Parts: sequence; structure tokens; C-alpha cells
Amino acid sequence: MNTFGNLFRVTTFGESHGPAVGGVIDGMPAGVDVDLSFIQHQLDRRRPGQSRLTTARKEVDQVELLSGVFEGKTTGCPIGFMVRNTNQHSSDYENIRNLYRPSHADFTYSMKYGLRDHRGGGRSSARETISRVVAGAFAMLALRAQGISITAFTQQVGSIVMPGNYTDYDLAVAEQNDVRCPDSGVAARMAQLIMEVKADGDTIGGVIGCVVKGCPVGLGEPAFGKLHAALGSAMLSINAVKGFEYGMGFAGVCQRGSEQNDIFVPDGHGGITTRTNRSGGIQGGISNGQDIFFRVAFKPVATLLMPQETVDKDGHSTMLICRGRHDACVLPRAVPVVEAMAAITVLDYLLLSRTAVL
Repeated sequence: MNTFGNLFRVTTFGESHGPAVGGVIDGMPAGVDVDLSFIQHQLDRRRPGQSRLTTARKEVDQVELLSGVFEGKTTGCPIGFMVRNTNQHSSDYENIRNLYRPSHADFTYSMKYGLRDHRGGGRSSARETISRVVAGAFAMLALRAQGISITAFTQQVGSIVMPGNYTDYDLAVAEQNDVRCPDSGVAARMAQLIMEVKADGDTIGGVIGCVVKGCPVGLGEPAFGKLHAALGSAMLSINAVKGFEYGMGFAGVCQRGSEQNDIFVPDGHGGITTRTNRSGGIQGGISNGQDIFFRVAFKPVATLLMPQETVDKDGHSTMLICRGRHDACVLPRAVPVVEAMAAITVLDYLLLSRTAVL
């Protein structure tokens, strides 16, 4: 299960401490202008070592395109790409070769496959998300031509929550601070918390919000291809994600239907719109033309730089002390990953919607 998508598909390969990670994109429309600087910029937003808040692993994460692009445009053929790993410290993981890190994939991989790559988590490492970011950047280039944009931001770290609605903010401001929160004051508090947690050798989680603007009416398939279900599947496939909600989400259960329904009104241009957007841009599993807004919950990173109880592969109790370079909070680097998976999903469903009309 290393392939995601229906018509727009990405297959990823590689491990954290192998020679490279990469992928193959299939179903990319032909004739799309390829902006290499934009693709690299997206990778730079995800790469380690970009600020004091992230892991100290230093990787250039330079993408190499192997196929599917000719004279600056996509050809419609499969796009092969890879990013070489250049700064692995595999010896940092030798002490956990036979130990299971709590809440990590070590135990489940071992039980499923009978072996595991203990170096940085192998295939379960978040370094796999590089391939998603590259594919997502290509999807964004195709969506850009259709007037569709996708913006994610850090909405919460621990108990520190950005107040109000995303419509109250200029989301572009998020790129002006290391946390990627559009409220600069809240971002400073979030950064301080992350640094405190990091100093303790601990980790912290939070919530990323994401907005899709310009999405046309009609994306989504009944009954098992609902757009919000596809977005949920995309987000829940990201490392450390524990929850997904769109529109009012769980908060909506506290309201009555008369408080939550989005009333239809004329849009003033001969069309129809809604007075509010509590549905999050999706009704009946199909986009309704409003902003699509959803939130993604990330747990604290499982690898801690403090002693923990665990067992070895033979079930004997022992103490675990992890070494290496790890994020105390994954959210700042996960923002472009959320955007990428949203872009892959929306483009895939845009292509699917075109096959529904004869």
C-alpha cells in the first residue's frame, strides 16, 4: 500500500537512512508549466534543520526529476523523482536495534514483517513525507491553473490555541514565523512552549488547520468516495496524525440543527451561495463551492530524549535512552505535508469529476 490516489496517483519509496527517498507520479495532466523553484520551496519548508524548533539533522533535500518533464512542461507521462539522503547518523540508533520505542512503529513492524529497519524508523520515518511534498507541489501547480489554492497553518500547540476563525487572519503571515501560525503573538508563545519541551527532552502535539479556496461545486463521489472521507484518509496517512475533522467538526454536536444549518441565499450574480460555512465547504460528501476547511490533530512525537521503560525483542524489561536528532514538535514541518496531501486529493477528485460528464 505505497500508492495513493485514483487518477492522480503517487507511489513512494525509500527509507530514512537509505540512499534516497522518492516516488513516481502518474496521472499528472500534460502541458502544466513546471516551476522547479516552487517545488524546491515546498521541500525547504518541510526539511529538517530549518529553525531552532526543529530537528538538527541537516539535509539539503534537493529534488532530482528523472522523467515526465520536457522543456519545462509536464508530458503526461509518469514523473519519476528522488531526493538523496546525505546526513544520516545511523549509529545513533544502534542501541535500539533490539528494543521497542513506546508508541512507535517498531513493535508493529516487527510483528507484521518479522524484521525492521531500526535506523530512524526506516519506512515508518516521517522522512517518507518528502515524496508526498513533491507530488503535492506538482498537484498545486495543476490546481493553480484552475484557480484553486491550499493553505495550511499551525492552529494549536499543546494547550495554546489561536483564537477566532481562520477568516479573521491573513494566513500568509504564518510564513513569517518558525511555528507557521498566522497570529504572531500566539506564535511566540507556541515557540516558547516548544523550546521548553525540547529542553526537557520531551515532545508536544497540536492541530494544523487547512483551507482550500476556489474549489468548484461537485467534487466528491457517492457513497464511498465522499470528498471529506478522501481528505480524512489522506490526512490520517501522515505520520503522528490522530484525528481529522472538517467544518464545525466535533464542536457542532453542542448545537441544534437550527443553529448549524447553512442557509442558501442568492449570491448576487445569478447564482447560489450560503450565508455561513459551518459545513466546511462539503455537503453530502460533495464540495459546495465554499471554502473547504478542516483540522488535523498531531500527537506528540513518540521518540523522546529522556529515559523510558520498555522491553527488548525477547520481552525482557529494560530502560530505553534514545539518541539522535528529533523534533520536539512536528507541526511546523508538517504544515507543507498537510497542504501536499490536500492538493493530491483535490486534484485527484477534480480529474474524477471530469470523467462523470459525457
